[in-house]
Amino acid sequence: MLKLPKADHTLEAYSLTGTPLVPRAPRIALTRTAFAAAHVVSDPLRERNPWDTRPAVDWDATLAFRKGLWDQGLGLAEAMDTAQRGMGVDWLTAKELIERTMPAAKAHPLKPRVACGAGTDHIALADLKDSDAILAAYETQASAIEAAGGQLILMASRGFTAIKADRGLYRKVYRRLIDGAAEPVILHWLGDMFDPALSGYWGTTDVGQASDFVLDLIAENPAKVDGIKISLLDQAHEEAFRGRLPAGVRLYTGDDFNYAALIEGDGEHYSHALLGIFAAIAPAASQALEALAEGDRETYHRLFAPTVPLSREIFRAPTRFYKAGIAFLSWLNGYQTHFIMPAGFQSSRDITHYAQVFRLADQAGLLIRPDLAVHRMRTLLALHGIE
Repeated sequence: MLKLPKADHTLEAYSLTGTPLVPRAPRIALTRTAFAAAHVVSDPLRERNPWDTRPAVDWDATLAFRKGLWDQGLGLAEAMDTAQRGMGVDWLTAKELIERTMPAAKAHPLKPRVACGAGTDHIALADLKDSDAILAAYETQASAIEAAGGQLILMASRGFTAIKADRGLYRKVYRRLIDGAAEPVILHWLGDMFDPALSGYWGTTDVGQASDFVLDLIAENPAKVDGIKISLLDQAHEEAFRGRLPAGVRLYTGDDFNYAALIEGDGEHYSHALLGIFAAIAPAASQALEALAEGDRETYHRLFAPTVPLSREIFRAPTRFYKAGIAFLSWLNGYQTHFIMPAGFQSSRDITHYAQVFRLADQAGLLIRPDLAVHRMRTLLALHGIE
């Protein structure tokens, strides 16, 4: 029995009620492409001045977490926002992460797909003064990713919004990146709820105008665009947008609030997945997608339904702090020995939030090792004066 804090500042007695899901490989091939965006596990024994220096990474635990995702039939979105890019993890660390991940993926028996984030975060914003500087920064990272054997995800760059780029500048840079890539790329439209510095991306704050621009950009060379990840937390927009995509170009949902309905589809169109929440709910995600592939929509909804409240809590405003919930569940489930994040990011959420994540993960069957989860939750509560 635990004493968990509630939003009204009181404590409640709580005992586990969920039946843990058992992580396993899918029985059949999935009908949706599913990338889980994974976090980075710190090495707290090597951390020195964590706010001012490169993070110390526990590479063994970081790669073991990824192998666990692959074992369940999921692909990997590497070195993305979930890995704290620009929020504690720098490009050199991300580059090393990619270079370590790609050989591990190629050696894995399920041959998982891995796509990697290319951005401009190794260059200071003050030095990203024009299209040439932004393009050169992207190309540096893209070259490193392709040399490692990774597919490109063209991450949204703060460089564009910092100089108030117009759509002509966006087109110039993205045209060169898309056309010059070794294989089809995944575009990345990240809303300002995930990163306030990206407000006005694509040269406008009007979502309709931005959509028209991006669709035109894709239509100019659809053979070189695998798909686009949209993270705007707007189901209606995503449904309308995907219906306008050229044939063969995927919509990868980044909507951590409405993914179940978007992945299922409307009978004519459906979304694939590139989601941070899939790293936290991997057993439910894998087994729900398996059920969908088998035509068992009842099981699909039964597995996904309790994960949606959990995801909405992890991604609640300020949404950009969601990475803390991902790492928290990794710790509860024994995938890492501690709850320390690069740049001390675990402090971005409070104990009431973590208590609610614990409750909802239990109810979704996602506390895989219940006794360990209770022990670790009790430890965290004690650190907050709750015993």
